[in-house]
Amino acid sequence: MLQPVMIVFCVLALLTTCAFAAEPANKHYPVNREPLLQSKFVPLPLGTVRPEGWLKDQLNVQAKGLTGNLDEFWPSLANNAWKGSKDKDAEAWERGPYYLDGLVPMAHLLNDQRLIAKVKAWMEPILASGRPDGWFGPEKNKDRWPLAVAMKVLIQYQEATGDPRVIPLLQNYFKYLKTAPPDWPDEHWRGVRAMENIIAAYWLYNRTGDKTILEVADSIYINSFKWTDYFLNFPYTDEVMAKGIKYSHPTHVVNIAMAVKHPGMRYVQAHDPKLVEAVKSGLASLDKYHGQVTGRFSGDEHLSGRHPSQGTELCAVVEFMFSLENLAAQLGDVYYADRLEMLAYNANPGTCTPDYWAHQYDQQANQVLVSVAKRRWSTNGDASNVYGLEPNFGCCTANMHQGWPKFVSNMWMATHDQGLAVIAYGPSSVKAKVGEGVEVTLVELTDYPFDGLVRIRMDSPQSAKFPLHLRIPAWAAGAKVKTPEQTLDTRPGSFAVVDRLWKNGDVLELTLPMNLRTETRYNNAVSIIRGPLYFSVRVGEKYKEIKRHHETLPAIDWSIEPTTPWNYGLLVDRENPEKSITVEKRKISKLPFDQQNPPVVLKAKGRVLPQWEMVQNSAGDPPLSPVTSDQPLVDVELIPYGNTRLRVTEIPVLAQ
Repeated sequence: MLQPVMIVFCVLALLTTCAFAAEPANKHYPVNREPLLQSKFVPLPLGTVRPEGWLKDQLNVQAKGLTGNLDEFWPSLANNAWKGSKDKDAEAWERGPYYLDGLVPMAHLLNDQRLIAKVKAWMEPILASGRPDGWFGPEKNKDRWPLAVAMKVLIQYQEATGDPRVIPLLQNYFKYLKTAPPDWPDEHWRGVRAMENIIAAYWLYNRTGDKTILEVADSIYINSFKWTDYFLNFPYTDEVMAKGIKYSHPTHVVNIAMAVKHPGMRYVQAHDPKLVEAVKSGLASLDKYHGQVTGRFSGDEHLSGRHPSQGTELCAVVEFMFSLENLAAQLGDVYYADRLEMLAYNANPGTCTPDYWAHQYDQQANQVLVSVAKRRWSTNGDASNVYGLEPNFGCCTANMHQGWPKFVSNMWMATHDQGLAVIAYGPSSVKAKVGEGVEVTLVELTDYPFDGLVRIRMDSPQSAKFPLHLRIPAWAAGAKVKTPEQTLDTRPGSFAVVDRLWKNGDVLELTLPMNLRTETRYNNAVSIIRGPLYFSVRVGEKYKEIKRHHETLPAIDWSIEPTTPWNYGLLVDRENPEKSITVEKRKISKLPFDQQNPPVVLKAKGRVLPQWEMVQNSAGDPPLSPVTSDQPLVDVELIPYGNTRLRVTEIPVLAQ
């Protein structure tokens, strides 16, 4: 006898709620306490979600690269006051906490004992550093900003280990903030980034119920930079270097990437719909005036327009990912998760070498030469697009590590009807309590984002009835859900909720159609997208060593020169790109984002455009499409953006 299956489509729009069928709040994990509005989804403790398949390979690659070795030889971390160094020259500001913000989740997601021991060596001095007035961290640090990052580290550490010292340390620091005068000046990092403290404030309040913490949150919002007004009335509609626009903290790309979540986080406390509108309006303005492919916006170091040779700082990519993870949890809109996947699977890997031993400071959509040379950056130095240890500033060297592990941690969340939700797809597993408290394990078997078939298997001896919320991306028209009983239709841009009795070995199949689609870009150029992946013209790459930073470890700065033409015009039907482009799927390698072994290759036709040349060591303006060329029609391959170090992603279109 077939068991009944209930499927509903839950559209979590910005200003609406979705009525759930069971309890008003999740019973198994900490939720927002009143007077905070309930979040749409409930983040799970670190370690509840684990990487599997190619995604586990990717995290292992990172763990064996800079993330797992950086603090052993990079001076900023090897001699660091956060780790207990008393050296007067030891770094005591943001770099230690930045590094730990990625190392802590990486170590525990992989259950890597070497990295766990490394984490402990950092955390013990931090946990012992609390003072009677509530301040903590290195003695010589007097700035509140790195403490905001350190609190995010402590939260993850407590969730992974249950260490009983974390909550008292955080409580004492919020007592300090309650009694000390507000110190959030607009001209300093701690001021424009003050709302980062709210992450810890709400986490701590939900576990203690201490309402003085919410008073601190109110004070921070009132006395710090007015990001809500900024996003509602976006002031920077041109690149910062143009028309004498003065750069400052409000034009700084990382500040903005962090701040975009702040109105959405504040909304759960203030209950004012204009705060949610500020998020929506701010993202729309950033896209309109500074939007780049892969869901990012430009900033090299400051907002720099839509030209595809402008850069985006790596710190901004990983911080924007974290902002979207928080917005997806608090507000629940599919849009945030769709955009998160684009960043995670394109911009995040595309700015690092496949072995994660080198990274860029700035990445470009059309990146045809990697070298130490003058470019159109707003303020950054000549080495900013080199792949290396510390190109330009070292902030990204310390902060890059959080991208993959935090993404994995937020792929699954709990729901208020005692179920689970898939926020982002990829090979993973989750072990969590559902229904009446039964602990189940679900394993997601997939090659996503390289393939659209997602299989979710129940791996638990005890049966359980609970709903499973499946995000249906806005691009996935025609997606189908197949349960052991029946096949069900879905609605793009919603969550399909399958409510049934799950038994050991049950498999649900979700098919996400990955039809090619196009996006019109700068000068009417085109970008090609499949699922959440952007595709770039494959350019031959020749690496040249610039500098070696270690005798035995492969910490090397690289320049990269093109060995094949990059300046193609593409023969493509914008409305139906599959008429002119074919898709070839291949095996995913142990280096998933290696240029030599891409999991998907698109085959197209194009002509070299001799008139399209480099300007200031970058690809010049894409010729206005449609374009013509007297060069022969040749085969052109496109590969995923994340598999490229040299690339052209905004491509002129040939006249038909």
